[in-house]
Amino acid sequence: MPEINGINLEVGQKIIETVRENPEFGKTMWRARTVWKGGTKSESEIRGFKVLIDEPVDLGGTDEAPNPVEMILAALGSCLVVGYSLNAAMMGIEMQKIEVEMEGDIDLPGFFGLPSDVLPGYTNVRAKVFLKSSVGLDKLEELHKRVTSTSPVGLTLSKNVNLNVELVKRRTA
Repeated sequence: MPEINGINLEVGQKIIETVRENPEFGKTMWRARTVWKGGTKSESEIRGFKVLIDEPVDLGGTDEAPNPVEMILAALGSCLVVGYSLNAAMMGIEMQKIEVEMEGDIDLPGFFGLPSDVLPGYTNVRAKVFLKSSVGLDKLEELHKRVTSTSPVGLTLSKNVNLNVELVKRRTA
């Protein structure tokens, strides 16, 4: 089985062909469950993995874990890394390094319910991508364009998404 960047090319091609032949197979649903752990801490379970989330001390937390908005940046960075490694492999490009640095701006007055013209979410997110490969800049630019135009997390952050948060009767343990 040929591999590039730790990606099994046979498996990758099979998945692409399956979705090409049956687009319904490509419609997926992802799930997570989050439980309050006291204070500002919560624990999310995703496919059996547990992720602790907390706020920094200066925002009322205990700083035991990243906060939710930091997790959004991490999700974007991880999605981009997957996109670069997978697309590079499918393009026959061997990568020596993929690194993404992210930062974002949030207006806290809106979050605290104080008067503000800005909604309490990211207003700007910036990412810097560092790629190391033996291929020329033109190939890396082609890869970059492909990844940034197909990143599920990046596209989710850059557009309106239907969001339905429903209040239901409390669970009994």
